Order: sequence, then C-alpha cells, then structure tokens
Amino acid sequence: MPCNIPILLTWLRVLLIPVFTALFYLPAGWVDTQTVNWLAAAIFAIAAVTDWFDGFLARLWKQTSDFGAFLDPVADKLMVAVALLLLVSLNRTYVIFAMIIIGREITISALREWMAQMGKRSSVAVATIGKLKTAAQMVAILLLLAGLEDFYGFDLVLIGNILMFIASVLTIWSMFYYLKMAWKEFN
Repeated sequence: MPCNIPILLTWLRVLLIPVFTALFYLPAGWVDTQTVNWLAAAIFAIAAVTDWFDGFLARLWKQTSDFGAFLDPVADKLMVAVALLLLVSLNRTYVIFAMIIIGREITISALREWMAQMGKRSSVAVATIGKLKTAAQMVAILLLLAGLEDFYGFDLVLIGNILMFIASVLTIWSMFYYLKMAWKEFN
C-alpha cells in the first residue's frame, strides 16, 4: 500500500467519519445542539475539501495509484452515506433522497467494478453530470447539517432540501448516463 500525502488525506476522511458521527451522540448537556451542528458541518466541509485536494495533489505530484483510486471513492461514499443517514434520523431531510443517492452510489460502484474487470473502466469514468451531482449534494448536506431555519432570513434546511431534490434528480440522471455508457460496451 503506497503512503503519500494524497492517500493520507483520503485516510483522514475515513477517520473523520466516527468523529463526525460521535458528535450527534454526545450526552445531553455536554454541547448545545447548534454547536454540534456547526462542528458536524465543519468536519463535513473538511472532508469535502480533502476529497478535491487529495485528487488534485495526486495528479499534480504524479502520485496516483490503484490503491488511491480504490480508497478515494470508498471514503467519499462512506462519508456521504453516514451524513445522509444522520440527517434522515434528525428529520432534516427525506428518506427518499437518501435512498436514491445511496442506491445510485452502490449501483455505479458495482458497475465500475464490473467494467474494470472487463478492462473497460474508462467507459464509466466520472462525467460532468456526476460532478454537478456531487456539488449539489455536498452543498445540500452542509446546509442540512448546519440545521438553521433562520440564518439571516434564510431557511438553510429548506434550501438544503431543495438542493437535495436537485441532487437526487442529477443522481438519477447520472446513473442512467453511466448505464448508457456501459451498455455500449455490452453490444
């Protein structure tokens, strides 16, 4: 297993998951709810930034590896899945959004694995629609983690759920896009 700064940043994301989760299970009275919300949003923001940064550094320093290519999406999907489950349990978003996003991630991960076994992983490489989905999803999760219904006159939970709806639509759209790309390889 290679060890370099991009991979260490990816491992940091994995290690942040239990810290992120534990915030919501602190004993009552230790920390007020809004502080927990802001800390969780900050940890998620750090994870989102390291997701972009580790890939950038790996390409810049020519430190890409098969292990990094495996671990990076696993770390991303774990963090997003945990955040979505916590948000559903806090009644800040709808279970249908979590089902769509997590279901798509499992489907596309399996598809990419299958295509890689066939030597055609590039046919389901990340596309612009997938990047748009990820951006909407990350911003939505950040707003929902903050959990504020009145932030200088803005309802962050409402805005977060609107973005979560958009992310869900883009999720379905991108899933069909990737399936279509893979389908060409089957014919």
